[in-house]
Amino acid sequence: MAQLVSSASTSLDGFIALPNDDPGPLFDWYSAGDVVITNAGDLPPFHLTPTSAAHWRAWVASLGCLLVGRRQFDLTDGWRGRHPLGVPIVVVTHEPPSGWSYPGSEDFTFAGTLEEAVAAATAIAGERVVGVAAGEVATQVHAAGLLDEVRIDLVPVLLGHGRRYFTHRHTPLSLADPIGVVVSERVTHMSFPARR
Repeated sequence: MAQLVSSASTSLDGFIALPNDDPGPLFDWYSAGDVVITNAGDLPPFHLTPTSAAHWRAWVASLGCLLVGRRQFDLTDGWRGRHPLGVPIVVVTHEPPSGWSYPGSEDFTFAGTLEEAVAAATAIAGERVVGVAAGEVATQVHAAGLLDEVRIDLVPVLLGHGRRYFTHRHTPLSLADPIGVVVSERVTHMSFPARR
């Protein structure tokens, strides 16, 4: 069965973006090296260090589906029908978009509840990983007791304010010891299994 794994570039104080949704310096590690990583869709290639490139390739190869919220879908205009990671997307939303159509948009599934979205995403992913968007969706998946792992691309910066990785700080999340720590230029990649 698919694992539900959240992953995000995160500041030292737990933010995944500035208040205006700009990642600011959190994505600097995408251009910190010489290894060219091409993306699906319209996103330009990354230029990663060899260490980050190996980490990134392993993560992308593990993915079978992404689970995102309507807010992220709207902010990106649904990545114009093709997510940079090139995998199917399940969007949690009470109101699927009308009139939204791009080539590749058949890879998008819209689900009205978290339960429906998780069921759709795990069915699509099969034995592979469901990548869970940080923020509200990761918080809801955690609150439902379904989150298997938290991955953090920890960037050495303090943003001071912005969008948090987990939106409800009053909901405890107990993580096991890290199962992976990879130190690279401008980022440390870490993986923590969730305790249940």
